[in-house]
Amino acid sequence: MQLFYNPEIDENTTQFSFSKEESKHIVKVLRKQAGDTMHITNGKGWLFTAEITLAGLKNCMATVVSKTLKTKPKYNLHLAVAPTKMNDRYEWFLEKATEIGITSITPIICDHSERKVIKMERFQKILQSAMKQSLQCHLPKLNETISYKDFIKTKFEGDRFIAHCEETQKRSLKDLIVANRGITILIGPEGDFSIKEIELAMENNYIPVTLGKTRLRTETAAIVACHSVAFVNES
Repeated sequence: MQLFYNPEIDENTTQFSFSKEESKHIVKVLRKQAGDTMHITNGKGWLFTAEITLAGLKNCMATVVSKTLKTKPKYNLHLAVAPTKMNDRYEWFLEKATEIGITSITPIICDHSERKVIKMERFQKILQSAMKQSLQCHLPKLNETISYKDFIKTKFEGDRFIAHCEETQKRSLKDLIVANRGITILIGPEGDFSIKEIELAMENNYIPVTLGKTRLRTETAAIVACHSVAFVNES
């Protein structure tokens, strides 16, 4: 099955048209014609089956034939991850985290962050592409970039953890994950969190955790954390 994304449609939509860019892709590249069936999601849980009524290069139109609301995972996984120095590493994390299963992502700017400006529009497209490729109907929420100090003051429901590399007392994340619960995990930049940031997190009820015995890159640590939570909730 090939999945398409259209955020403009909802459960009440009967007919709709694709954007000029996507219409061209559907008709010229995929060679879809009137009468062909397509599968579309709006990223909010709905899976639509639609039939093409007009295969125009600039305006491909379709009629909804059936719809199904896909169940949302019972757990809520929020990863706050510092942007990596090499942008492609962060993009890789976004792609894989979406494939594995994540609810929301917040880029955080830390004391040791080398990259402080990101391209939100590009990141959104990567999330959309990964959602379609993995045949999911829930698009992860990408929050605006925020400073660590502002983020840490925000209250989140569920369990809160900070993964860091300092030689201090920490517990294994995999031993603390509880299925079907909300969870927020902080992942620092290449230079790790500063001592002050770790202390601030603990003051705000974040539990220090380790992700394993080896030192992980930022994007690898984020994927390990994401998979650990997904694995516990699938077992």
